[in-house]
Amino acid sequence: MKESKIARYTANTLGTFVALLAIFPLFWMIVSGFKKQGEVLAFPFRFFPKEWNAQNYIDILVNSNSFFPDGASFSRSLLVTFGVASFCVVFSLLFNSMASYVFARLDFPLKKILWVYYMMTMFIPGIAVYITGFMVVDMLNMTNTFWVLTLPGLAYVWSVFFIRQFYLNIPIALEEAALLDGASRFRIYRSIFLPLSIPPFVIMGMNVFLGYWSSFLWPVMTISDPNLYQINQLIMFFKSQRNTEWQYIMAAASIASVPPIVLMLMFQKYIIQGIKLSGIK
Repeated sequence: MKESKIARYTANTLGTFVALLAIFPLFWMIVSGFKKQGEVLAFPFRFFPKEWNAQNYIDILVNSNSFFPDGASFSRSLLVTFGVASFCVVFSLLFNSMASYVFARLDFPLKKILWVYYMMTMFIPGIAVYITGFMVVDMLNMTNTFWVLTLPGLAYVWSVFFIRQFYLNIPIALEEAALLDGASRFRIYRSIFLPLSIPPFVIMGMNVFLGYWSSFLWPVMTISDPNLYQINQLIMFFKSQRNTEWQYIMAAASIASVPPIVLMLMFQKYIIQGIKLSGIK
């Protein structure tokens, strides 16, 4: 019993230390957003500002037109990025879950070959197809549009793989009973599989959301319209032009980190369930 208490105390202590170590950069970034110019990288290092200055956050959110190039707006960029990410979460889960159901439950010619071929794309680095992807969207006149930010990434092979593994563990008896009652395949997918898919949907939805929210290279390649700037794209442009005003850069990065953190806290229960599902065979 004594050894068990010591082990539990040690594990809790180590866990707390690791958690504090992981959250330190985020906390420092938020605090640095309240500092004055020159304080962020001042030597000797000082964690807290001499005088708390919330004006940095106000300027970024309200007076951003005077900070960013070509009339870009930080608040508008936040909304556009959130809209793009939310749109892609909904339709990516819809399309990929349909494909998952087909590969998990239906039999059709060349199914195994198509599945292997599809899985092979998982091992191709995304950056390896950026140039060819840009050539395609440029020929289709999709650059500087909402669709160039959304359509190329809707088919997500990892989502199909993950959700398919979940569908394979749903009892076949449920599906057979629905077929005997005259339900179509689409009705079975809509009425049985979708309601049971919340845990894998949440973890894959968060994965998709974070991917679009943190995207940088693809928007830089395809978007030059300030009205469609993605949030990381806008912050990087600001940093390249005003790289000595770290207090504003930290304030902007802190605000941009809020939506993912809030979503994680809202859905942490399902995220933990989804992590457990990753071991499903």
